Amino acid sequence: MGFITDEMIKPFQAMMEQIDEPLKNTYQNIHQGYPIVTLIRFLKARDGNVSKAHKMLIDCLNWRVQNEIDHILAKPIVPADLYRRIRDSQLVGMSGYSKSGLPIFAVGVALSTYDKASIHNYVESHIQINEYRDRVLLPAATKKYGRHINMCIKVLDMTGLKLSALNQIKLLTDITAIDDLNYPEKTETYFIVNAPYVFATCWKVVKPLLQERTRKKVQVLSGCGKDELLKIMDYGSLPHFCKREGSGSGSGSGSAKLSNIGTMDNCFSLDHTFHQQLCRYIEEQARLMKSDSPIKHGSFHVKFSKPTPTNSKIAKTIESTFQKLGLQNGLSSSFRDITIDS
Repeated sequence: MGFITDEMIKPFQAMMEQIDEPLKNTYQNIHQGYPIVTLIRFLKARDGNVSKAHKMLIDCLNWRVQNEIDHILAKPIVPADLYRRIRDSQLVGMSGYSKSGLPIFAVGVALSTYDKASIHNYVESHIQINEYRDRVLLPAATKKYGRHINMCIKVLDMTGLKLSALNQIKLLTDITAIDDLNYPEKTETYFIVNAPYVFATCWKVVKPLLQERTRKKVQVLSGCGKDELLKIMDYGSLPHFCKREGSGSGSGSGSAKLSNIGTMDNCFSLDHTFHQQLCRYIEEQARLMKSDSPIKHGSFHVKFSKPTPTNSKIAKTIESTFQKLGLQNGLSSSFRDITIDS
């Protein structure tokens, strides 16, 4: 439990017992039968301050109700071509499980272009994956491994990171704010692999801005990180970009390769087992919801959470660092004039 004590949990628990019925329903979707664990997550996110943790959780519940997050897994992103474009430009997927049963999510940070759909489409897809992780994958892992599993591991591929990545920082800041405020403490460790020089420069200035709790979760591995990652996961669960030096993320479904077990090895691909299972689950939930009560389809416009002061400062620091690197490398003034609105 770390620094979180019963003296913090008990009053927080008493406060949550007083919430209104609509918030209770969405609260159940968050805690999945483990309310104390959820209280601990929010307490950790607010350094043990009960009042701040309570406000954070209530704000999260209201955000969920206002944006119908409980029904997002019954709302397929249509048409199918739009969803494929999202998958080709927002590189994320699940490659397997760690030896201790934690789902392993891979993210192609640098090669995600976010240029084939609207920001709302990318945010909707991101939230769907979060909800599928929390409401389907983690409960299934808990049952399979015989112990409560409520966190995942993320492997972040920096292959192809260039100064032009500055263009995506605004969107990434919005997504990070959603995660920080509504899905806190869901990642046990962030492994960073295939990191080029530009990342090392940014990490040097960003690291001091992070809370110690977050810094401890980040591990920058040498090269593709295969040797280190094999200590905590089997080869079959390695993201495809970690299986050989210089492999990188690839981009889109066309770069996927068949693995030894016959599934698409590139977990970013829409044809990968993870994404196929996610799509089938959403389609099934949509059918069930339609037979029970009609649901609203159409454009999804979630209310963006305001970035925390820390996230805003990090975004500005990255912007400044990239622009300095641009000056050193003689980039055009048109690039140096790019700014981030946070």
